[in-house]
Amino acid sequence: QVQLVESGGGLVQPGGSLRLSCAASGNIFSINDMGWYRQAPGKQRELVAAITSRGSTNYADSVKGRFTISRDNAKNTVDLQMNSLKPEDTAVYYCHAHMRSIDYWGQGTQVTVSS
Repeated sequence: QVQLVESGGGLVQPGGSLRLSCAASGNIFSINDMGWYRQAPGKQRELVAAITSRGSTNYADSVKGRFTISRDNAKNTVDLQMNSLKPEDTAVYYCHAHMRSIDYWGQGTQVTVSS
């Protein structure tokens, strides 16, 4: 069993920054992809950013140039630095890890961008 615990969400004004962190623990063996998804009210969950174990990254078009994903394979952590936040970034953000053909999810952390 693998657990993902997120931290770092909160309320921020438009144009501000937040950093989300996620730590994986439990029976971990060679996590493949890690990443962040988000779900806004009334919308489907969508990919925000992902990173492979080798460091290749993938971003949603809406966050390119503003968000940066990073990963520490030794610590089994993944972070998301979010800059120039917009009200449309408001959502619950979920950490994701893919290992041995199984998808694991964190419980989610709320990010609210509002003045």
